[in-house]
Amino acid sequence: MPPQALFRSEEMSLIQLYIPMEVSQPCIASLGDLGKVQFRDLNPEVNAFQRSFVNEIRRLDEMERQCSYFRQQIQRADIPFRSTVSFGARARSTLEIDNLQEVLREHEHRLLELTASYERLQKHYLHLTELRHVLRETAGFFDEAKSQTEPFAGQDFLDDSIPLLDDDEENANFELRHLSIGFVTGVIDRTRRRTLERVLWRSLRGNLLMSTSEIDEPIVDVESDDQVDKDVFAVFAHGREILNKVRRISESLGATLYAVDESEEKRRDSLLQVSSRIEDMNNVLGTTNQTRRAELAAIAEHLNAWLTITRKEKAIYHTMNLFNYDAGRKCLIAEGWCPSFDIPLIQQTLKDATDASGTSLSAVVTELRTNKKPPTYQRTNKFTEGFQAIIDAYGVARYREVNPGIFTLISFPFLFAVMFGDIGHGLLMFLAALYLVMNEKKLASNTGEIFSMFFGGRYMMLMMGAFSIFTGVLYNDIFSLSLSSFTSGFDWPTEFNSTDTIEGIPNGNTYPIGLDPAWHGAENYLLFTNPYKMKQAIILGVLHMTFAICLQVVNHLHFRKRMFIWLEFVPQILFMESIFGYLVFCIMYKWSVDWYERDAAGEYVRNAPPNLLNMLIYMFLSPGTILPGEQLYAGQGVVQVLLLLIAVVCVPWMWFAKPYYLKKQHSMHQYTSVADDDHFANDPELHGDEDEDGMEVDVHTNHASGAVDDPEEEEFDFGEEMIHQTIHTIEFCLNCISNTASYLRLWALSLAHAQLSSVLWDMTLKIWFNYTGVMGAVGLVVGFAAWFTLTCFILIGMEGLSAFLHTLRLHWVEFDGKFYSADGYAFEPFDFTTSLAKDEASS
Repeated sequence: MPPQALFRSEEMSLIQLYIPMEVSQPCIASLGDLGKVQFRDLNPEVNAFQRSFVNEIRRLDEMERQCSYFRQQIQRADIPFRSTVSFGARARSTLEIDNLQEVLREHEHRLLELTASYERLQKHYLHLTELRHVLRETAGFFDEAKSQTEPFAGQDFLDDSIPLLDDDEENANFELRHLSIGFVTGVIDRTRRRTLERVLWRSLRGNLLMSTSEIDEPIVDVESDDQVDKDVFAVFAHGREILNKVRRISESLGATLYAVDESEEKRRDSLLQVSSRIEDMNNVLGTTNQTRRAELAAIAEHLNAWLTITRKEKAIYHTMNLFNYDAGRKCLIAEGWCPSFDIPLIQQTLKDATDASGTSLSAVVTELRTNKKPPTYQRTNKFTEGFQAIIDAYGVARYREVNPGIFTLISFPFLFAVMFGDIGHGLLMFLAALYLVMNEKKLASNTGEIFSMFFGGRYMMLMMGAFSIFTGVLYNDIFSLSLSSFTSGFDWPTEFNSTDTIEGIPNGNTYPIGLDPAWHGAENYLLFTNPYKMKQAIILGVLHMTFAICLQVVNHLHFRKRMFIWLEFVPQILFMESIFGYLVFCIMYKWSVDWYERDAAGEYVRNAPPNLLNMLIYMFLSPGTILPGEQLYAGQGVVQVLLLLIAVVCVPWMWFAKPYYLKKQHSMHQYTSVADDDHFANDPELHGDEDEDGMEVDVHTNHASGAVDDPEEEEFDFGEEMIHQTIHTIEFCLNCISNTASYLRLWALSLAHAQLSSVLWDMTLKIWFNYTGVMGAVGLVVGFAAWFTLTCFILIGMEGLSAFLHTLRLHWVEFDGKFYSADGYAFEPFDFTTSLAKDEASS
């Protein structure tokens, strides 16, 4: 990694490539494998259907569609794919693509024929299966209908208005045909059977007899390939119009109707014939399915290879459509951005590609001088990409702007650990992240969305866990308990009554590192830790914001805006430090003073220290006045008046200085431009101006190739600039207060985490320490399981996510907002790995 890439984005160059048509595909393929060039569209006014290689792209789209069809059929047949292989940088020749197109066409033709034949056979098999069930069940239906209609044997049934069902009992011997009763039989989806019964009953006003029976085996739907439960039904009614109505209603609800003979003997013969045909159909289906699966298995062996070739070739032609074609030179002219550090690598890659093609022609790379705004490229590795991702989520850095990602490597896990400080919880997080790191090659293939998110931040989790262990040592906190690793600074009395208040006696020792374990369990534990963590949060917040403001200097120096250091940075840092920097000084000074004194009897007496919050309030309300008993140091009143005057002076300094300077510079620029017009016209060799961002611009070269794209200079409006600076000044002054208060979340979440951990320990595990015997043993096992589970899911999962989000907010708003413009656009090079991953995700 180049040294300059540590603190800001890499230096980019605009290059122009002259690529002979004979080697265009191999060269673009090599650059796609390299992934270092972001090509520009040199034909923005030409639509996609009028570009040079639209026919090739259409052909490759058709090939990709065929491959997608093969994949769909292979997945339905549950045939495993062969793992994807790498094809290197070699581009396929036109002959190879033609051969592949022919192979795909032949496979598709055979597969379509086999699939159509198999589906026809399946439909016929489904028809025979349903007919067999209808023939089996209708015997019972006819017997039931006969028993229901026996009472009408002696009546005249030529009148269709006579009800089919009645309670009269008369002559018994008759046939259904004597009653002019017809029937409709078929198969319907079980979920629609009830609907059919209701509709028929209401439509025919009860003049019907309907019998149903469930099919005991699931029926496979040919179109959806899903198993469907179906029922056989038979509807008996009299009258031709009524039967037609029954048929129409049944078919409208998706029923399949089958014609069944009334004679039992003929139904038995039909059942035997259908059963025999089903056996033959099973044999034909098995043979057809085996042939089809063999064809799909042969396709599956090469499908990923074909798909990769097709998508790479399509990406190559899409990229070539961005270029200009020089008919006279028979070459493609391309422009693109690339890291300046990688230009020799690009040249060598193109040389290797042309040498491998066996031709004497070679691609030419030239670097252009331009004032176009380059993309931002942050070079990362597997350790830094997670941290850089959270910065890019806030906004992509302006070109060559200071990159906050390098500082986030330390500040992010540290601020997280301040809120999550616990040795035990940090160790569990560290071990979980360590497992992901140690097995990253094996786990990289897991494509689960949630898992991929954690896997991508494995090194971030590793750092957060390590820092949490460190802050846990400082807090002397492990699963809400304390460690007595060293001698405590307090001794406890050996004799006392149960009603006495026990107080620790200072023994002159100082606990070497972290919080003295004597504080754990004390009644005034929160009274001691709360002010400590609150002041610690303010100190860390002010230091963090001060460092962010100081980074403005690096940006101003790089962009050659040195005057902005005096117009922006100096008043901002003075305003910040005269108020909140002074508060940090007072906190540190108050900690350094021993507020205990010995009285006449030799006992330690604690003097009441001044209240810093009241001091800060009265610093503004009563400048120079120090209340009795609130004196922190000698000369405090004079110092506070001086700091207050500095803060007051900084406000108009930030407000008016920059707009006045810009107005003056604009006036000078107008005068210089008018005076230099004739000079530039008479001396075209003069060039090399510097733009606002400090980039060298050659305004007299490469006009023919379109390399220079002078942006239109916005008209300067002093009123608008004053409005903008007024908003900026008010926002900065108010943010100094609100952002400092925002860092108090470090104290609040640390307190909440410690208290929740203590409550969880007391309510799940500690309560069982008072029991003995079997109950105590079982209780400890159950309590430990509950404690460990809740610790992992609540304290590490939910509390960890909460601390992560709060840390993210502190970096985005309180830190990045002080110096980070984030108005750039990302470097997105032509890269096969990225393009193939996008195609795979969208397929």
